[in-house]
Amino acid sequence: MNLLYPMKFEPVFKDKIWGGNKIKTDLGLDFSPLPNCGEVWALSGVNENTSVVSNGFLEGNELNELIEIYMGDIVGDAVYEKFGTEFPLLIKFIDANDYLSIQVHPDDELAEKRKIGYGKSEMWYIIQADENAELISGFNCKTDKNSYLKHLENKNLKQILNHEKVTKGDVFYIPAGRVHALGPGLLLAEIQQTSDTTYRIYDWDRVDDKGNPRQLHIDEALDAIDFTLHNDYKTHYEQKLNKTTHLIETPFFTTNILNFNQLIEKDYEELDSFVIYTCVEGNCKLNYNSESLDFKKGEVVLLPAECNKIQLKALNECKLLETYIVL
Repeated sequence: MNLLYPMKFEPVFKDKIWGGNKIKTDLGLDFSPLPNCGEVWALSGVNENTSVVSNGFLEGNELNELIEIYMGDIVGDAVYEKFGTEFPLLIKFIDANDYLSIQVHPDDELAEKRKIGYGKSEMWYIIQADENAELISGFNCKTDKNSYLKHLENKNLKQILNHEKVTKGDVFYIPAGRVHALGPGLLLAEIQQTSDTTYRIYDWDRVDDKGNPRQLHIDEALDAIDFTLHNDYKTHYEQKLNKTTHLIETPFFTTNILNFNQLIEKDYEELDSFVIYTCVEGNCKLNYNSESLDFKKGEVVLLPAECNKIQLKALNECKLLETYIVL
């Protein structure tokens, strides 16, 4: 008989200079103690920010400690062989009440060279967007290092960046190396590699409450930036009710969306990985063996690799992001 079960976790709240109050008002996580809560780390294996189980007999245990004990039973044999006791993905909810810094993340190769762990590729699912909300992803014209540095020096970098108007349900994949920034009026779920490395390129000349500008990483970022111009930066998909719709498939994670209003069954017997459910709308019950677990918008559930057959029952129309790793 399997010992493991679907797990929920205590959220970790992060105060940000650009944060707002939608994590309280829209996600219903009204126990956040922070005045400008910009992020909730809903599932994390990052050192000093490791998620703690909040349900079942493993309540109070840290995620990485559990991986040390249960190994492949919790993350999958191939995942454990590659990542060991470090959980390989980080799930966040982000409330951008102002522009985030224009930034870029290193890829795995550069991160290894700089001895900073893994790189950081990520995806965004827009949960809510104010009217005329936008974000920045990539460049809008052919650009090289010299042109980029000239625009940066003249404080008109924004002119060569690609701006996207954003609405609820939009999906963007931000691979390592892509310059990006969230704009004000956005609430989203972020799925990323386990890394907390961000190179800030420009921060809109903001200062903190002591009058000091935030640290920039101009030199570190230069070798990380991918200057490739793309015709389209948005992920397009056609959502179907009570069907699993593919969104993103990368070497780092695969993410689908489940939009359902009835009982659906999932069988992961052929998948050698954990599964993460991130609820972005509505609420549902997850049934496993004789147990059931309620979860709702703003919550995340980790399905251990050995828990391969479950049922999901919508309590109203519900949307879940389904994420796992294929190696």
